[in-house]
Amino acid sequence: MQDDLKLFTELVEFLISEEANQPVAIPIDTNKLYDSIDLELRDEPTVDDAFVGTLKDIIKSTPKTASKAFFNQLFGGRISRSTLGDLLAVMLNNSMYTYKVAGVHVGIEKTILQNICDRIGYGSHSDGTIAPGGSMCNYMAMLMARDAFDASIRNEGVSGKLIAYTSDTSHYSVTKNASFVGIGRHQVRSVKTNAKGEMLAEALELQIQEDIAKGYHPFFVNATAGTTVLGAFDDVEQLSKVCKIHNLWLHLDGAYCGSVIFSNRYKHLVNGIEFTNSFSLNAHKMLGTPLGCSIIVTQDKKHLYQSFSNDAEYLYQTDDDAFNLGKTSLQCGRRNDALKLWTLWKSVGTKGLEHIVDHQFYVAEVARTYIKSNSDYTLYSFDDSISVCFNYKGISAKTLCTKLYEHSKLMVGYGTFRGNTFVRLVTINTQVEEKDIILFFKVLEDFVDSKDL
Repeated sequence: MQDDLKLFTELVEFLISEEANQPVAIPIDTNKLYDSIDLELRDEPTVDDAFVGTLKDIIKSTPKTASKAFFNQLFGGRISRSTLGDLLAVMLNNSMYTYKVAGVHVGIEKTILQNICDRIGYGSHSDGTIAPGGSMCNYMAMLMARDAFDASIRNEGVSGKLIAYTSDTSHYSVTKNASFVGIGRHQVRSVKTNAKGEMLAEALELQIQEDIAKGYHPFFVNATAGTTVLGAFDDVEQLSKVCKIHNLWLHLDGAYCGSVIFSNRYKHLVNGIEFTNSFSLNAHKMLGTPLGCSIIVTQDKKHLYQSFSNDAEYLYQTDDDAFNLGKTSLQCGRRNDALKLWTLWKSVGTKGLEHIVDHQFYVAEVARTYIKSNSDYTLYSFDDSISVCFNYKGISAKTLCTKLYEHSKLMVGYGTFRGNTFVRLVTINTQVEEKDIILFFKVLEDFVDSKDL
C-alpha cells in the first residue's frame, strides 16, 4: 500500500504539471483510441514500468476538468480540502446504509442534511439523503410525490393518468423519470416559459385546469433553480401558490444553481423555497466538490420512509432507523459522498461557501461586461446567471466550439434557446479569476483570426 501511495503522489504531481502545460488535452479520435493507448486486458500482469507509463498516457489524454481552460460543463475546478475528504472516503471505504458499518459518517451526513433543511426554512420533521446524481434526485422527488398522491400505487401499480408538470427549459431527466415511476413520458406537460426560460405560473394554472377537465390527475410540479442552458430561476413563490390551490407536490430542482441558498446576495433567486415539498442541489457543481455529491431534502421525512424503506433483517441489525440511512435512500450499498462536502464546509465555514457561490456570479459579470463592450459579440444571457451565452462575429457556435476543442485551445460548449444557438461559457470553476476570463476571450479571438473561421 505504501508503494502505491507513493505512486499516487507521483501521478497527481504529473497531472498537475499536465494541467499547467497542456490545459486542454489533445483529443484522441475514437477511431484511433485503442491504437493510441494500451487499454487491453491480458492474462498476464503488466510490468510496473509499462503500467505506470500507461497511467501517465491516460492522464495526458483525459479532459482537464480542473484547468482554467475548462468551461464546458456545469462543474469544474478542484478545491483541495474537498478533494481531501473524497480521498479519505476512498481509503475508509464505508458504506452508508447502516450505522454499524458507517459509524460517525452517518452523523456527518445527517449534519449536512439538517443544516440545509434549516437554511431553506424546512421544519423539524424534515430530512433528506444523498443520491447518485441530480437526475436521481428528481426521480426520488417524483416517486415521493406519486406515493403521497396515492400510497396504494407502491403495491398495486398506477391506474389512471397521473400528470406531472415542468418547464419547457427544464432538465431532460423529468421526462425520463416519468417512465421509471410508471406514469409514462406522455403524461409530462411541458409548460411555457418567458424570454429568460422561467416557467410561467399562469401557463401552469391553465394546463392544470385543462387536465382536470379531462379527468386526469395532476400530482407533481418540477421547478428549476438554474436551467441547463441559460441558468434561469423559476419563480418558486408564484408556482407554490398554484400548487397549494391544487394540492400538488412542488419540487425545486437546484442541481445546477441551488447552492445560491448559501449566498446572502443571491438567495433571493429561490424566494419561496420554504413552500416546496422537496429540494435538491449538486454540491459538485456550484460548491466545487469532486463528482458526485447530490443532495435531496424533503419537508416531511415520512415521505422518504414511505417510498424507500423496506425491511431487511439481515441488514438492519443494530440502532434505530434514524441512523440506518438505507431506510431513506434509493440504494442499499452507497459510497460516502458526504465527507467531501463536510471537509470543505468544516474548513471554510458557511461564509466560505458563500464566497464560492458569489465568486461565480462575479466572474460571469466580468464575462458579460467584456461581451457588451465589444461589437463583434452578441449576448444572449442575462444578469444573475453563471451561464454566459454569446456568439462571436456570427460564426456558428457549434463550429467554433468543436474547432477550439479539436485544436486543444478551450473546452467550451454550445446551447440552443428559441431558435438561437450560441456558445455557453459556464463560470462555475471557483479557481477562475478575472484575468482567466479575459484570457478566454483573447484565446478565442486569436484562434478565429488564425484559422479564418
